[in-house]
Order: sequence, then structure tokens, then C-alpha cells
Amino acid sequence: MTKPDPRTELAELATLRDCLRYAVSAFRQANLHHGHGATNALDEAAFLILESLHLPVDDFNAFADARLTAREKAMLGDRIATRIEKRIPAAYITGRTYLHGFSFRCDPRAIIPRSFLADLLFSPLFDGSDGSGLIDDPNEITSVLDLCTGGGSLAILAAHAFPNAQVHAVDLSADALDLAAENVADYGLKHRVTLHKGDLFAPVKGMRFDLILSNPPYVDQATIAMMPEEFRHEPAMALDGGPDGFDLVRRILREAGEQLHAGGGMLCEIGLDREVLDVEFPHLAFTWLDTEESAGEVFWLPASALR
Repeated sequence: MTKPDPRTELAELATLRDCLRYAVSAFRQANLHHGHGATNALDEAAFLILESLHLPVDDFNAFADARLTAREKAMLGDRIATRIEKRIPAAYITGRTYLHGFSFRCDPRAIIPRSFLADLLFSPLFDGSDGSGLIDDPNEITSVLDLCTGGGSLAILAAHAFPNAQVHAVDLSADALDLAAENVADYGLKHRVTLHKGDLFAPVKGMRFDLILSNPPYVDQATIAMMPEEFRHEPAMALDGGPDGFDLVRRILREAGEQLHAGGGMLCEIGLDREVLDVEFPHLAFTWLDTEESAGEVFWLPASALR
């Protein structure tokens, strides 16, 4: 089959629906990997088209039959070609992505936001809606720590989920924190979200929190060696969790107890190998949490267990 040339072939098309069909075919023929906010060619193509045209990304059908200008087709052709030729994830091409409906600036200074914690923060486990969650009243949470914040997405979501909380966000990367500062400013949260550069708890030593969140690097080195090319556009330090993926997770587990208020707790995403932690930390009664897209990739621990 002839290799597609989006930069010229899109000129022959008319509507957004035409462009979507073309992009899906081209993405599938190129055997792209989809794991940065979209899980298949259709969803990523729709996102790339809608976000590039500054249209709402949650309703393609509303614009499907709209005709494109020559300028718009040229721009989309270039972006579709870039996605295929350079294997750059769509979120880095558009410069923006979404997590739990919130929009964030996105570029290679930080990992593309994706975390099961986002959905959990707004679930009955944490929003106080049914009285049987891990947090009774989100309004009573006054201090949150986000470790390995990257571009700041989880810190910003926490500020919305817990309206009375001061949020402290830590990362080792100055570049990631620059991007986080831009996102925090976009949401007008400079007075509630404080960014710190440093190694895990070091910048906030001596402070205590009601809630600690973390989506740390947790990919093991064997997996990193065979990851699709799309992941190699992200900062390596945001993915590499050491030989078995748990270097930072172990440190977090050993140090978190000193940073939590007595009634607080920690929510941490660790990926698929929960058995490693169950065996290595038998004294910790992990509560493993599921979401619509995951099973047992996030744990909750109360302060009492960590101490």
C-alpha cells in the first residue's frame, strides 16, 4: 500500500469527517502507539483535529460536516504527518491536553498528564458524597502535598477537589516546574498552589499534610528499554523508576509517615506490579483502588499505617 502523504492528500478532502477518516486510516497504517490520553487511533485523531481547530474536544459530531479552509487543511496535514513521521504524541503537537475535563498546557518539559488519581479525587471515595469514602468531607482537607507534580495537573485538580486546601507541589525538574507555574497561573491558583524544586519530601521537611498524592516514576528498566517511540519524547526521569520500577515508591513509603497529620492519608499510583509491594511491605495494609480504566494500580494508606 502506498505510504500516505497527509501534507498533500488533505487538500483533496472537504469536511472534518473526511479528515478524521483519513487520519484514522493513516494512523493505523503507520502502526502508531496510543497511550497519552487516547487509547486508539480514532480517539487520538479526533483529539488532534478538534484541539488544532480550537473546537470542543468532547463532541466531534457537532462539527463533523463543517468544511475546512485551505489553511486549516494545510495545518492539519502537517500535524497528522508530524504525528506519523516523528511519533510525537498528539498532546505535544497541540500543546494542550485534558485530564478529568480540565485543560492543561503540555510540552516536553514534563510528562503528558495521565493518572488514575484524577478520577479518584472526584469519586465518592474523596468527594464526601456518600459518607462512606476515605475522606468524609473534602472541605476539611486544608493541606495537600503532590509529589512528582510534573506539569502540575494533579496539584491543580487537588485545589479544585479540596477548596479549602493549600497545595504544595514538588518536582526535581526545573523545566517541569516552569510548565507547572504556567498551568497554575492559567487557573488563577498562585495563592493556593506552591511549587517546590527538590527531591521528594526534602523541600517540605517539617511540614505536615492532610493528604499526600503521588504519581511517581514507576516504569521498570526492562520495560523502558522496549517502550514505543512515543514515550521517548517524554522526560526519561518522569518514567524511570529504577530496576524494578519502585525505587521512588519505596522512599515515599518510608518517609511519608513523618509528613502526615494523624488523621491523614496517602494516595499513590504504582502501575501493575502491586505484588512486589505486598511482599516487601507486609506490615502495610494497602487498600488497592480500582477505576473504570484500572484495577489495583493505586493504593491508599492512612497515616496510622505509615507510622
